[in-house]
Amino acid sequence: MEEKSFSVHNKDGAVSFQFSFKINTNDQEGLYSLYFHKCIGPKIQSNDKFSFSLDIEIIEKNPDSYLSAGEIPLPKLYISMAFFFFLSGTIWIHILRKRRNDVFKIHWLMAALPFTKSLSLVFHAIDYHYISSQGFPIEGWAVVYYITHLLKGALLFITIALIGTGWAFIKHILSDKDKKIFMIVIPLQVLANVAYIIIESTEEGTTEYALWKDSLFLVDLLCCGAILFPVVWSIRHLQEASATDGKAAVNLAKLKLFRHYYVLIVCYIYFTRIIAFFLKFAVPFQWKWLYQLLDETATLVFFVLTGYKFRPASDNPYLQLSQEEDDVEMESVVTTSGVMENMKKVKKVTNGAVEPQGDWEGTA
Repeated sequence: MEEKSFSVHNKDGAVSFQFSFKINTNDQEGLYSLYFHKCIGPKIQSNDKFSFSLDIEIIEKNPDSYLSAGEIPLPKLYISMAFFFFLSGTIWIHILRKRRNDVFKIHWLMAALPFTKSLSLVFHAIDYHYISSQGFPIEGWAVVYYITHLLKGALLFITIALIGTGWAFIKHILSDKDKKIFMIVIPLQVLANVAYIIIESTEEGTTEYALWKDSLFLVDLLCCGAILFPVVWSIRHLQEASATDGKAAVNLAKLKLFRHYYVLIVCYIYFTRIIAFFLKFAVPFQWKWLYQLLDETATLVFFVLTGYKFRPASDNPYLQLSQEEDDVEMESVVTTSGVMENMKKVKKVTNGAVEPQGDWEGTA
């Protein structure tokens, strides 16, 4: 590419110039960076310090969009993924209504997650649409997107941690150790989302951009590591319980489920934080949107598999322990009554599954 010179205008001590650059051939396509250098004049020594102010007005445009080549497909991508997240949330609500007798509070919290994610993607698509058509974002849509993105991020990590602790399934009260995890994860997740918002709203060349980009990567990894601790604690607890109490079969089934969930979380973190990150640097500039596609697809698969593993169903090993404990408590309450002293509880078995409620029989 040949070197070009542009005329410089000096007015009242202010120097100004303008230039344009067009990509006319396929050979010129690529990812360009623009650098400004202050040239040292003959009256200035090389070791002298000097300061200057600079105002830049840049207009960058592709034939049909103000977005870069790797971002042009993003509005359609985000709208499409928002539809799939909304569809998965609708199916989950239908399952909860159909199996309402086996539903816990955590199931409704899981239901809020895909809808929040869908809203976040819709607002993100709208934000990119205005950037594509006008060259700059609309502040109102950008703010709404940042708010929903913040809620989605916090809700995601809270839900993963609550499932890992067994809240509402195994226990109804969080232990002090579990509470400490939430005291760490929630502020870190808020900080990570603040860093993301600052990165989205600042230019790459600024000092703040590099600082917050490094902070986002570090804080996000800390959050991902912290949410694994409740799952590990639950696995250890089930290993000890299966060796001490009389419910070894149920505890082993739950142990297997928690191990699968642990592997699922690790794979989700691996794909969205590592594989997708390397993909961004491995593909050509016009395929940069594949990073967002892989990230959103991995998140959708993670949501669907988590919902399938912990769906409300009587044959789900995650729920059987809670039902059996309720039966034991009910039996102990009834047998303490003097009137029903000689009565005993009979459980009905249908197709190998124990019904949650049994009939009572006794002798007068």
